[in-house]
Amino acid sequence: MTIAAHFDSSFTLLALALALEAALGYPQALVARIGHPVMWIGALIAWLDRSQNKPELPDLLRRLNGIAALALVLAVAVLPAALLSDLAARFLPPLAALAGLGLLASTLLAQRSLHTHVAAVAAALENGGLEAGRQAVSMIVGRNTKTLDEAGVARAAIESLAENFSDGIVSPALWCGAAGLPGIAAYKAINTADSMIGHRTERHAAFGWAAARIDDLVNLPGARLSALWLALACFALPGSSARGALRAVFRDARRHRSPNGGYPEAAMAGALGLRLNGPKVYGERLSDDAWMGDGRAEAGAADIRRALALYVRACLVQWAAVALAAIWIHYS
Repeated sequence: MTIAAHFDSSFTLLALALALEAALGYPQALVARIGHPVMWIGALIAWLDRSQNKPELPDLLRRLNGIAALALVLAVAVLPAALLSDLAARFLPPLAALAGLGLLASTLLAQRSLHTHVAAVAAALENGGLEAGRQAVSMIVGRNTKTLDEAGVARAAIESLAENFSDGIVSPALWCGAAGLPGIAAYKAINTADSMIGHRTERHAAFGWAAARIDDLVNLPGARLSALWLALACFALPGSSARGALRAVFRDARRHRSPNGGYPEAAMAGALGLRLNGPKVYGERLSDDAWMGDGRAEAGAADIRRALALYVRACLVQWAAVALAAIWIHYS
C-alpha cells in the first residue's frame, strides 16, 4: 500500500468512525453484557499494577516493571487491531471492511458519552441544586467535590469537557488518521494506562513513569489541535470569541501544570469569557493551579450548556476537516 492509499483509507475510516460514534455511541446494554474495550484494557493494567508494582521493590525495578507493563498493554491492544485490519482488507469487500473497522474504531471515541456526562451535571444543577451537582460532577473529575460551590461545580464540568475533548476525541482521532485502527488502539492503551497509574503518588511515581511520559508525548499534537477546533467553532456560536480563545491559549496554556491540558481549557475559557482551572482540592491537598482565561470565575448551569454547544460545534469542525482531508487525498 502506498502512503497516499494508507492515508486515504485511514481518514475515510476516521470520518465513518466519528459519524457512527456521534450517532450511536456505545450502547449501555453492550457495556452490561461484555463491557467496553477501555474496561478490558483497564482490567489488564489493574492486574499488572497489583502483581508488578509491589511496595517492597526498589524504585528502579518498579520503573522497569512499569515499562514492561506498558509494552505488554500496547501489544495486547495493537496486535489484535492490526490483525483485524489485515484480515478485513484481505477477505472482505472494501465497503464491508470499512464498515466493520469503522464500527470498531468508533468504540474508542467518546463524543456522545462525554456530552451525556457533562450535560448530566447541568441538569443536576438545574433540577436538584448544589448537592445534586456535586454528585454528578464527582463522576467525571478526580478532585474533592464536597467543598465546591455552584460556580466550582460548573467550572469543573466545563474543564472536564475541554480536557476530555482533547484526550477522548481529538487525540484518538488524530492517531486513527495517522495509523488506522492500530493507531487509535495504541493511543487508548497509553491514555488508559496514564489515567490509572500515571499519577505522581508514592505508589505510582516509579511504576507509572513510562505511562505518564508517553501519554504527554502522544497528546501533544492533539491538545493543540483541540484548541484550534474550539477557536474555529466560535464562528458558529453567537456570543463566543475565537479571538478570546486564541489569546487565552497563547497567554495561559503553558502555565497549566499539564503540558497539554492548558490548551483546550484555555481555549474554552477564552471562547466563553470565563476563568477556568485555578486552585482546587484533590483529597485533602490544595493544588495552587494557574487560571486559564481572564473572564469571570462565576459560572452556572447555563455556562455548561454554552460550553456543550461550543463542544458540539468543535466536533463538527473536526469531522468536516477529516472528511475534506479524506476527499482531497482520495482525488489527489
